[in-house]
Amino acid sequence: MTYSLPVPPDRPLRADARRNFDALLAAAREAFAELGAKAPLEEIARRAGVGIGTLYRNFPTRQVLFDAVYVHEVEVLCDSAEQVRDLGPWESLERWLRDFVTFIGNKRAFTEEMARESPVVLECRKAIYAAGGPLLDRAQRAGAVRSDVGIDDVLRLLTGIALLDFPGGGPQIDAVAGVALDGLRYPPALGRP
Repeated sequence: MTYSLPVPPDRPLRADARRNFDALLAAAREAFAELGAKAPLEEIARRAGVGIGTLYRNFPTRQVLFDAVYVHEVEVLCDSAEQVRDLGPWESLERWLRDFVTFIGNKRAFTEEMARESPVVLECRKAIYAAGGPLLDRAQRAGAVRSDVGIDDVLRLLTGIALLDFPGGGPQIDAVAGVALDGLRYPPALGRP
């Protein structure tokens, strides 16, 4: 599976600078998930255990930091498509789609940023489709999934579920996503192509 992602800022070569860079990415991922895209940069630096100057040296703007976190998360999701490849056609698709639901669910706090049409977000979206599309095609060729849906249909359906506000939280989202995934395995209703 091939996908192309925008290149985030270069990871520093020196070990101490690399640790700071990685700590900032981890702290930003956590802060954005908890506080939204407007999480204070000072709070991110504090959580990473570095000064604000170190944050700005690595990520000159909030947008650069956000994009770096987003690209990293998309890369993890896309790589997971490769990791499930050896499973059966349905199992690999289902496992990856559940990873996708988790990915979207973890991004609820900053969906507004993800919805924008920036070059980074558009390239990441293409990468996600390039990672998941072959899994869907393979499952369809094996007869494990209905043939009247495309990857766009499936990802939009699951995005809608992952972004809903469920009183039961994660377990309920997982259960409802499971119902939707089960629906992929049944033939189209009468009157549909």
